Amino acid sequence: MPCPRLVVPLSLLVLAFASGCRTPGKNVAAYSTRDQMAKGVPVSNSALGVGDVLEIRVYQEPDLSGAFRVANEGTIDYPFCGRVKVAGLTSSALVDVLTHCLENGYLKKPQVTVFLKEYNSQKVFVFGEVQKPGTFPFEPSMTIIQAITLANGFTKVAAKDSVIVTRVAVDEKTLQPEERKLKIPVESIGEGREKNFFIQPGDIIYVPESFL
Repeated sequence: MPCPRLVVPLSLLVLAFASGCRTPGKNVAAYSTRDQMAKGVPVSNSALGVGDVLEIRVYQEPDLSGAFRVANEGTIDYPFCGRVKVAGLTSSALVDVLTHCLENGYLKKPQVTVFLKEYNSQKVFVFGEVQKPGTFPFEPSMTIIQAITLANGFTKVAAKDSVIVTRVAVDEKTLQPEERKLKIPVESIGEGREKNFFIQPGDIIYVPESFL
């Protein structure tokens, strides 16, 4: 039976892989270092969400610096600024919000930086021939090897160089979201024969069975 086509919502994507599909679809793109999607890039400025832990630093202002967890309401309580809406903002957008707030009568030219310590609002999904299939918290600059390690590694029958990553991205021409599948040679990456591949929030990683 052919592998079911993945469609949104995400819950259907997860169920499709968890149901035991073992063969990739025909629309799988080969790993290529010329393809920006295939190379992958570290994600450092995705939207923040509930549960994320932020490290906020203000130059020479220790009382305004520290770790803040995004509450269930999508907010943080920040000195002088009160309850700040964070969910949906990027780190750089939050810098602008806090800078504007602190400039409003508190500091002259505050230098604010925001670092993401824990990305608990975003997940990655690992299924197929791994020891511990499931859903795992996304971490900034996460690689595909790190994601598979969270799933306790491959099984003995895993096709290690045929790992399929399903990702929803915005098409550059139509500006519409579209699903893309990439075939990633994880074993070759681990051996240094291919460049690393960075995972993005929401990626679905499927490890098929080797029939050799």
